[in-house]
Amino acid sequence: MVGTAEDEDIAADLIRTVSRHSLAYMLCAASEMFRHYDFDPLDLMIIHAVLNANVLKIMKNPELDRQFGSIQAVEPDKIKQGVSRAALSRFFGLPIETVRRRADRLKKQGIFRETDQGLIVTEANQFKFGNNHELQRTNMLLVRKFLRDLTEAGVELPGGI
Repeated sequence: MVGTAEDEDIAADLIRTVSRHSLAYMLCAASEMFRHYDFDPLDLMIIHAVLNANVLKIMKNPELDRQFGSIQAVEPDKIKQGVSRAALSRFFGLPIETVRRRADRLKKQGIFRETDQGLIVTEANQFKFGNNHELQRTNMLLVRKFLRDLTEAGVELPGGI
């Protein structure tokens, strides 16, 4: 079935609307992160990319996701998935040497720990990366605003979100 030009225009408008609102959400979330931590912005992006990689397997497992979904729960280092410097380099499009140098510095600060699989953000890091309740609550407000803005812009959200 071929869509009409009008259908294509509606789809393009939807893409543009979602793109604008998702970019606004990402910028606000990054701004809050930068405001909260006194770190170089690129270091913060690398830290949070490692955090995200560390919990990918947890998020894909409904049982583990529920177990560690509480604001009171912290994923233990032993179940985190490590990430390589090369993967981070590819993800950000940065030279491997830049990632290596920054990761080594973050290891010395006690934020990263090296495992057989690669880097993890250690649960015991003094900066509470991955367990910052204030930042998590702020992010929840931003997500709600993002979803409300999409709904008000006429985007139908799946499952009645």
